[in-house]
Order: sequence, then structure tokens, then C-alpha cells
Amino acid sequence: MNKDQVKGRVEEVKGKVKEVAGNIVGNKSLEGEGLVQKTVGKIQAGVGDAKAELKSKL
Repeated sequence: MNKDQVKGRVEEVKGKVKEVAGNIVGNKSLEGEGLVQKTVGKIQAGVGDAKAELKSKL
């Protein structure tokens, strides 16, 4: 795994935790922040996956 994959997956988890916590306490702002963070993490992990795929083909 490369740095982008690891950082992206960490951000996904942190975002999911915020999303769930916001849902539990009824804080829509926290829930939305978590959803955004989770999405950004997925994108970053995807970039890392693409980099790893390219590296393996070279």
C-alpha cells in the first residue's frame, strides 16, 4: 500500500465515525462533515489505487 491509499482509508474511517456520531446525537452539521470527509478519503484512496496499478504495470 502506498501513502495515498493509507491516508485515504484513514480519512474514510474518520469520516464514517463523524457521520455516525452526528446521526446519533442529531447533529446534522457533524453528520455532513463526516460524509464529506469520508468521500474525500475514498477519492484519495482511489488515487492511491490508481498509482499502485500504474506502478505494477511499469
